[in-house]
Amino acid sequence: MKNEQMHQSKDNKSIPVTSVSSGKGRAVSEDIYYYTDQIVNFILYGSSKEKDRVLIDTGMPNSSSVVLSAVKERFGENRKPSAILLTHGHFDHVGGVVELIKEWNVPVYAHPLEFPYLTGEKSYPAPDPTVDGGLLAKVSFMYPIEPINIKGVLKPLPTDHSVPGMAGWQWIHTPGHSPGHVSFYRQKDKFLIAGDAFVTVRQDSLYKVITQKAEVNGPPRYLTIDWKAAWDSVKKLEALHPQVVITGHGTTMEGNELTNGLEKLVQEFDSIAIPEHGKYI
Repeated sequence: MKNEQMHQSKDNKSIPVTSVSSGKGRAVSEDIYYYTDQIVNFILYGSSKEKDRVLIDTGMPNSSSVVLSAVKERFGENRKPSAILLTHGHFDHVGGVVELIKEWNVPVYAHPLEFPYLTGEKSYPAPDPTVDGGLLAKVSFMYPIEPINIKGVLKPLPTDHSVPGMAGWQWIHTPGHSPGHVSFYRQKDKFLIAGDAFVTVRQDSLYKVITQKAEVNGPPRYLTIDWKAAWDSVKKLEALHPQVVITGHGTTMEGNELTNGLEKLVQEFDSIAIPEHGKYI
């Protein structure tokens, strides 16, 4: 596909919301770094010393300059990622992807069930502003849902569950928030990149998002379309007994705080995560 045929969603627009963590990058380990773009995290795997460098998710709409700056600071001048990996294709996780592809000319990997939303074929289901929750849920009707088109560089994640450019990691299908949502896990140190399968901030509450109050919570309510699958996905991830997690929204979490929070979420998912009413209930 020629670059000019690629496009962001036709309803792509900046969303005027931010948090105290916006603009901050943090190294969690020698090879894992995450950066908060307004209210969402993107992740850089690798370092300036390593051959394999990967970008996981690409931030909010119109965020390519933010990502490029973070990549330059983390990896060094003229050192681009070898690939982009997507946990899923919602607007706040693919915001800068088209511009980044044009800049780097690298492949993008995702689960095949996300492909319709990444190839211009199908819009995501509309957000549900009627779910019980805070202001971010109530204004979710304005969030972009139309598909982007990156067909020419889009590739399926390997069927053996290995992760391109990330030796020792596996991808895990964790649907519910979206059909092809995936998480990434490294067994040797029990490190989990969970995307929006669960998050470490209550994402529908504007106050908690702005202050980044840490708590293990379910996927963002206003965009989650299959709550049974979402609960099953959380159970799957909790069974791995992760020791460190970076989620799509919120701060990194580790140790007992993560273990206890994830156990409670699994046991009380229906009351903690699932809204009392809404069109996807």
